[in-house]
Amino acid sequence: MRRFLKTNTTLVLLRLAFGWFFLYAGLTKVVNPEWTATGFLNNAQTFSGFYSWLASSNILPIVDFLNEWGLTLIGATLILGVFVRLSAYLGALLMILYYFPGLTFPHVGEHAYLVDEHIIYALALLLLASLHTAHHHFSIFGSRLKR
Repeated sequence: MRRFLKTNTTLVLLRLAFGWFFLYAGLTKVVNPEWTATGFLNNAQTFSGFYSWLASSNILPIVDFLNEWGLTLIGATLILGVFVRLSAYLGALLMILYYFPGLTFPHVGEHAYLVDEHIIYALALLLLASLHTAHHHFSIFGSRLKR
C-alpha cells in the first residue's frame, strides 16, 4: 500500500503549521501594548508560588518580553526552517510552562484529564525535534534530498 504523504512532507507541514501557530501568537502580543502575562500568571493553580514570582513587578517585564519575542522567533525560525531542533525544544518548554497554571491535578480545564492541548503540542514538537534532519527540507537553505 502506498503512503499518501511521505514523512518529509508531513514534517514540513507540521513545522510550517507550528511556525504559523507560534508566529501569530507572538505577533498578536508584540503589537498589543496592553498585553501582559500578569492575569495568566497570577491565576496559576499549580506551582502558584513560582508563577506569582514570575508575575512580580521586577520579573514581569522580562517574562512579557521573552514570551512575546520567544513565540515570534520560534515561529519565524520554524517557518524559515532554521534552528528547527532548538526552536522545537524551546516551543515544547513553553507549552509545558503554559500547561501547569491550568492544572488542578488531575484535571486540566473542563474537558481534560491530565492531558490537554499543551501536552499534545509539546509532544508533537519533541517529535519534530527528534525527526528533523540536517537536510533542511524546504527551508531558506533550499530543498535537499538525501543522496
